[in-house]
This record gives sequence, structure tokens and C-alpha cells, in this order.
Amino acid sequence: MKKQNYQNHIRYYIPHHFVFYPVTGACIALCIYYMTQYPEKKLEFGLLAGCFFVVAWLSFMLRQHYALTNQDRIVRLELRLRYYQLTGKRLEELESKLSFKQLAAARFANDDQFVELLQQAVDNNLSPDEMKKRIRVWNADTMRV
Repeated sequence: MKKQNYQNHIRYYIPHHFVFYPVTGACIALCIYYMTQYPEKKLEFGLLAGCFFVVAWLSFMLRQHYALTNQDRIVRLELRLRYYQLTGKRLEELESKLSFKQLAAARFANDDQFVELLQQAVDNNLSPDEMKKRIRVWNADTMRV
């Protein structure tokens, strides 16, 4: 497996990102094209294009909502445990001062930098991207959806 770092940490699900959405997009484009080629069937092709659009939109929204909501809860629990193991203190005090995206960015730091990075984020209001760029030793997350 390729070593994970800042440049390659974004993951794609090939059937969803590179098959389903392009095929759905092509179907919408074809419907729009056929609307111009067959004016007498404009309503039917318009409705069909609308249906494809709604299916694509719902697919995106539901996939994101269910997977990421569940995963975000797990990430918070993972970070709380990790912080407690490293410091003997609860994370909730710092957690209330950070956005979820900042917390998620800190996951990529190894244990030697994790606590320090969280404190820097609170003290300097670092963006998640700035936090990731400060990571010296990248802790890969190959299971994130």
C-alpha cells in the first residue's frame, strides 16, 4: 500500500465517484440533448433528466450524511481515547474550542505531535489545512470513507 501523506490523503470510492456519477451525468446530458432534438418529447425528456438529477442528488446527500455522521462520531471517540491515553486528561475541554475539521486534521499527527498540535490549534486558531501542513510524521488513515 502506498504511504499516506498530505498530498494523497483524500480517498475516492471508484464505483461511486467514477462510475455512478459520470453515468448519471451522461444520462442527464443526453436527456437535455434529446430535449433539443425532439421538441415534441421535450416534457418527457425533461422529466427524465429531472429524475436522474434527483437520484444523483439524493444518492450524494444520503451517502454523505449516513456514512460521515457515523464516522464523525467514531472519530471523536477515537480522539478522546487517544488524548486520554497520552495525557491522562479528558479531551472535552479542548474539544469544545475546536471544530470537528480541526479535530479530524489532528488525527494524522503521530502520538509525539498529537497533543502539541491540538494545543497549537486552540492557541493560534489554525485551520485544518494549516494543521495538516505542520504534521512532521504522518499517521495514515486508510479507512476513512
